Amino acid sequence: MSGLISVGRESRLLLATATRADARYISNLKGKVIAIRREDQSVWERRAPLAPANVRRLVRSGVKVIVQPSNRRAYPAQAYQAAGALLQEDISSASVIFGVKQVPVDQLIPNKTYCLFSHTIKAQESNMALLDAILEKNIRLLDYEKLTDANGQRVVAFGKYAGVAGMVNILHGLGLRLLALGHHTPFMHIGPAHNYRDSAMARQAIRGAGYEIALGAMPKSIGPLTFVFTGSGNVSQGGQEVFQELPHEYVPPEMLRKVAEHGDTTKIYGCEVRRRHHLEKKEGGGFDPEEYEKHPELYISTFSKKIAPYASVIINGIYWAVDSPKLLTIPDAKYLLRPAHTPWLPISVGAPALPHRMLAICDISADPGGSIEFMNECTTIDTPFCLYDADRNKDTKSFKGPGVLVCSIDNMPTQLPKESTDFFGNLLYPYALDIIRSDAKKPLEEHCFNPAVHGAIIASNGNLTPNFEYIQELRQLNQRSKHKADNGEPQSKTVVVLGAGYVSAPLVEYLHRDKDVKLLVASQLKDEADALANRFPGVEPVYLNVLDRSDTLHDVVKSANVVVSLLPYSLHHVIAKACIETHTHLVTASYMNDNVKALHQEAQEAGVTVLNEIGLDPGIDHLLALECFDDVRQAGGRIESFISWCGGLPAPESSCNPLRYKFSWSPRGALLNTLSPAKYLHEGQEVEIAGGGDLMSAVQELDFLPGFALEGFPNRDSTMYREYYGIHNASTVLRGTLRFKGFSDTVLGLQLLGLIDPDPHPSLHPNGPDITWRLLVCNLLGLANDNIFYENLKQKLAERVNSWERVEAIEELGLLEEDHVLKLNTPLDTLTHYLSKKLYYEKNERDLVILRHEVGIRWQDNKRESRGINLVLYGDATGHSAMALTVGYPAAIAAKMILDGEIQQRGMVLPFTPDIYRPILSRLRAEGIESFETSKWL
Repeated sequence: MSGLISVGRESRLLLATATRADARYISNLKGKVIAIRREDQSVWERRAPLAPANVRRLVRSGVKVIVQPSNRRAYPAQAYQAAGALLQEDISSASVIFGVKQVPVDQLIPNKTYCLFSHTIKAQESNMALLDAILEKNIRLLDYEKLTDANGQRVVAFGKYAGVAGMVNILHGLGLRLLALGHHTPFMHIGPAHNYRDSAMARQAIRGAGYEIALGAMPKSIGPLTFVFTGSGNVSQGGQEVFQELPHEYVPPEMLRKVAEHGDTTKIYGCEVRRRHHLEKKEGGGFDPEEYEKHPELYISTFSKKIAPYASVIINGIYWAVDSPKLLTIPDAKYLLRPAHTPWLPISVGAPALPHRMLAICDISADPGGSIEFMNECTTIDTPFCLYDADRNKDTKSFKGPGVLVCSIDNMPTQLPKESTDFFGNLLYPYALDIIRSDAKKPLEEHCFNPAVHGAIIASNGNLTPNFEYIQELRQLNQRSKHKADNGEPQSKTVVVLGAGYVSAPLVEYLHRDKDVKLLVASQLKDEADALANRFPGVEPVYLNVLDRSDTLHDVVKSANVVVSLLPYSLHHVIAKACIETHTHLVTASYMNDNVKALHQEAQEAGVTVLNEIGLDPGIDHLLALECFDDVRQAGGRIESFISWCGGLPAPESSCNPLRYKFSWSPRGALLNTLSPAKYLHEGQEVEIAGGGDLMSAVQELDFLPGFALEGFPNRDSTMYREYYGIHNASTVLRGTLRFKGFSDTVLGLQLLGLIDPDPHPSLHPNGPDITWRLLVCNLLGLANDNIFYENLKQKLAERVNSWERVEAIEELGLLEEDHVLKLNTPLDTLTHYLSKKLYYEKNERDLVILRHEVGIRWQDNKRESRGINLVLYGDATGHSAMALTVGYPAAIAAKMILDGEIQQRGMVLPFTPDIYRPILSRLRAEGIESFETSKWL
């Protein structure tokens, strides 16, 4: 392939460079003493910084080379001895000590020059003790990673053999993964890189596999395989050299989809992806390489949309900087790893289909949380692979199951230790001739190193060099962060829960499982917050009145990374505004009202996620519907109708009251909802129900669960969900509220009497004269006083409410008694308070949640299916209620997903995309919140 330098040519270039350097420095080398220390950072580390051939040339130049004995080193001690090196344990006589990886602090020798990969340049906390010791012991530290040319490109690295070893490993893993999925392939004959004496043996095995592929040995059920290489540097080149041992054809990125759909299975397709192929400016598009180098934050990556969906294997070798766009984010992985029904994945008779196109990723860059965001830790040579699935599970013990196979070993080149040592040593040798002249006891200014060497010196004479003084600033920032964490100040995982009432306990319990999450529970009822905090050690109660005009709300919100509000939806625009101003994410279980929706752009500009409608209804109802719609579409079907019912009810044995209902929080919302208008679509026609009470006349009897006596009535505006859900062909769309039969008739009686009136009534002014329920009913009936026979009162009441059954219901509720009324200005608020005290859940009583979707589907063969999705969940009388579980758990899971970076959409967000609703459903099912389906063909 053009752009790849052959091994022979590389050797000649290196030899020429080294020869020129020899001539320049050879006269200054006599009498110098250097050492090659043994590697002890990893049991797998078999490399050395210099090979015997490099040592021989140094010895011939008059350099004394001491090699610390090691039976683990790939080149045996005898090879170094034959090259003229002195084998001995004591290396203290050397002025310069070469290694590969970090040195244990207790083995550092003062006043020496050490050359190694120190992993300190990002102020990595685990290596700061090493850096401190280096400064204290007056050691001059040179880091190979910072040996760069005038263009900033690294000149000494193991990169090529990282690519070679990585490619061998992923081909080996691909064979095992495909076998676990039910496909024997020629890749099964390729072993891990460290099983081979050298890369030539590995290449021979790969050529053998390629021969079989060319003869048609790849199962047709797998489809064409595409390998995407990111970058064009040493890592990518090493991987591509191995790839080219297979029968292959290179294609540009824009052809990936075509070969994924129509390619040949007797060869493998390769694609080299450069920055210009997937990076584009956020505003206006296009790619300017110079601008990108200076301002990578101005760009986004389209890799996950334009390239990754058509890649079978990704070989990632790009360097990732903190402000740079990520190649694959956590949400990208959820999208790419969802079950596939794509037409270019053929299914042979008797052969299982692949779960999705992407099979494997070899992340040779091995930068945890970097360009491949979801890989937040490296794999190891001992355990080289893990299966990562769309729900963020990592399985290192099996090749079977959902997900993509990932190999992300951070010391890949040590699997080919001899070749890696030769390659690295030849690159290092010209610079070593300059480095050898270093005397750590003398000031750095007295040396005249070449620019590459000088620029790689991190520490000298007890101080960080000017180019690396920033490390100290990074350390101070890290220490301040750690100090804040130690003192309980908010760090990367703090959640504030607004509301400590009915549904808060399951939410807090779920989040409390993660010991890294700090939880604050804020409520204007301090006793509630204290009680909840006492149940979960470490949870902090906070008193808060959201409508207080002080800065208390901002202070509480600012302390969090995510706020979860379980307060009434009417307060959510106030809370959302505070979250936007403090750059804090927000989760609510309520409908997104217009006031909240209006804050969308502000939230986007602030980089804030406000995730709404993630409880039960709205919430789980959305998730189950969208999962069904998505599955039907992928299977070629079309949604023709959608009817949804949902309700929280008392268990049947606890429903013995006229409303057939009980309240665990204020009944106001449930009663006020019966006065609301509604709109839905029925067989292509919009049906509107006026507010003020007409809703209770539009009740339907429901028999989808024959063991329950259920009824339902439309809820709000259902027509908008045809757009929200993407079911534009549906001629019927209705979302409604479930109740036990009898609820609506009793409510209608209360409405006709005037007890669900939200407007003030003179008799209920808090400062007015005392009044009994019987007198209030008389007043509502237009009677001057309650001086009327009881039976006559009931007759008057029957005339008003048009039913003796309704009279009996009102009587049974105690509304004709002489008990005094707690007056709260309006009939609705007064009745709400009364019912909250009368119809509450008693000890050992359970509640019940029922959710039902009826989905009309037309399939490609014109057959019609009526599919029922049913969720029936009882509360536990000694634990959480069903309503608390089905509201609290979804909100908690969503908050955790935002904390963990699984949800990265900004602005006002609804849980309508697969990367949100599928993981939440999966985790709800793990908590025992599961639906079941019924089906009937029409």
